Formats: sequence, C-alpha cells, structure tokens
Amino acid sequence: MGETAEARLKRMAMRSWRRGTKEMDLVLGPFADAHLAGLSEADLQTYDVLLEENDQDLMAWILGQSAPPAALTGLLARITVFAENRLTPRN
Repeated sequence: MGETAEARLKRMAMRSWRRGTKEMDLVLGPFADAHLAGLSEADLQTYDVLLEENDQDLMAWILGQSAPPAALTGLLARITVFAENRLTPRN
C-alpha cells in the first residue's frame, strides 16, 4: 500500500523542518508550511527530490553561489523569493 496524500505532505513538512542545518530548517520549513498543500503533483515530486539534496548544496544554490540542477531551478527560485520576502525587514 502506498503513502497517502496526507502522510506524504506530513513527511515532506517534517523533512523540511528537520534538515541537517538550522539555516535550511528556516528556509524550507516555513516554505513547506505555506506552500506544500497548494503545490501541483509535478512540484511535489520536484520538492521530494530537492529534500534529498545536501544542505550545503541547497544553501549555495539559494544564495546564488552555484547553479542548481536544471530540474530544481524553478522551484528553488520560488523558495528563494519566499525566503527573501520573509526575511527582509519591512519599513
């Protein structure tokens, strides 16, 4: 028997908040809370692949220090914009 949609989202949310580094917890956790339930099936599959990546690589991609794999580029751009908007002080 396969994973239910609800169990899948819970697993992905937990993995987003429980990374190897606190920095990635603070980037992926809030994104997951805000957007996982509304992602398309294709984006959920891509996000699952992204969750398998090394935190150091993810951080370098998000900070623009290196280029991510093409398959992750679109979703990483959305995550980056979300994190920047969330962490930028409002005047």
